[in-house]
Amino acid sequence: MATKKEMEVVKGVDLKRYMGRWYEIASFPSRFQPKNGVNTRATYTLNEDGTVHVLNETWNDGKRGSIEGSAYKADPNSDEAKLKVKFYVPPFLPIIPVVGDYWILSLDDDYQYALIGQPSRSYLWILCRKTHMEDEIYNQLVEKAKEEGYDVGKLHKTPQTDPPPEEEGPKDTKGIWWIKSILGK
Repeated sequence: MATKKEMEVVKGVDLKRYMGRWYEIASFPSRFQPKNGVNTRATYTLNEDGTVHVLNETWNDGKRGSIEGSAYKADPNSDEAKLKVKFYVPPFLPIIPVVGDYWILSLDDDYQYALIGQPSRSYLWILCRKTHMEDEIYNQLVEKAKEEGYDVGKLHKTPQTDPPPEEEGPKDTKGIWWIKSILGK
């Protein structure tokens, strides 16, 4: 069985520049997100202690579902963009910590688009500062993912509206989206 090479990650990311809102342009389907989610986005805010506050939001059946967590460097002494993200689930009763990898595989010089993955190659995200991305850039990121050993045939484009939804929409306070996503709906 052939061993996949270690993925190449970005080095020297300026976390302050990386902060802010990112829109999900495409991703691998995940049991942590509803299958029919739209306008999915992440907002990152730098905390005083150097960790990052993470707010992931998606809209499902007109309601906003969200989960908050934190991110931190996997190795504080490395300049590689390998982060750990931690969420507590379920979102409506956050008691179980879930930790995952967040590796920045590609990032443009202006911090306008990024390719995010993790070592098992089970998860992949294409993110952009805008709700839509030029096809040429999208195709370059897909090619980079392919070079890193991802099965890009699993990529699913995320519907985004322009303009994006208001900051606060009707909330899914019961976490129904999360339960549905665990059940594969």
